[in-house]
Amino acid sequence: MASKTIRVTMFKIPSKENQQKLLGLYKTLSQTAKKDGKPYILSLEAGPAHDDVRSQGYTLIAKSEFRTLEDMKFYDAECEAHQALKAGVKTLGSEGIMTVYFNPEVSAAAGV
Repeated sequence: MASKTIRVTMFKIPSKENQQKLLGLYKTLSQTAKKDGKPYILSLEAGPAHDDVRSQGYTLIAKSEFRTLEDMKFYDAECEAHQALKAGVKTLGSEGIMTVYFNPEVSAAAGV
């Protein structure tokens, strides 16, 4: 069985107000994203980046986990909730977006 696919998207949105608007779009997406009428995103986390030189100007980060690469491709191309988010981002003064995705080969978790 193939491992899950993790997608990380980073945004350069200088305005704190617009960062909050983007978080609102992600909240809506988390409640409305469906495939075949059912939720399909395993997990979604989004928040502002810490103010640090290593952030290289990226101000907001979103991490999504999908059961399969095919689910992530559906998210990219067909998911109506994601299409609405992408349309909203275009109105928020983004100065850059970077997206990467991968299938983990190493995983660890603390026994919390």
